[in-house]
Amino acid sequence: IGNIIKHYLEAEKLDTKMNELRVAELWAEVVGQGVNRYTVNRYVKDGCLYVRLSSATLRNELMLGRSILVKRLNEAVGREVIKDLIFR
Repeated sequence: IGNIIKHYLEAEKLDTKMNELRVAELWAEVVGQGVNRYTVNRYVKDGCLYVRLSSATLRNELMLGRSILVKRLNEAVGREVIKDLIFR
């Protein structure tokens, strides 16, 4: 049954949307509770994870490690879902 559901999701292109939702959910786990405390909102659109932070200092710091965060988020999901990370 699991394989049938997997094939259906892939055929209907729903697996991509589900993985995007998983990335947004895994944000707290990947960055930790310290960073997540300052996260106001996050969502995925067109392969980019948009993260709104309440701290400008933290936003600048995370910008420096953006490529590492993209890699860690994609590893957490198990496939390349995020191509870029945009902080606001």
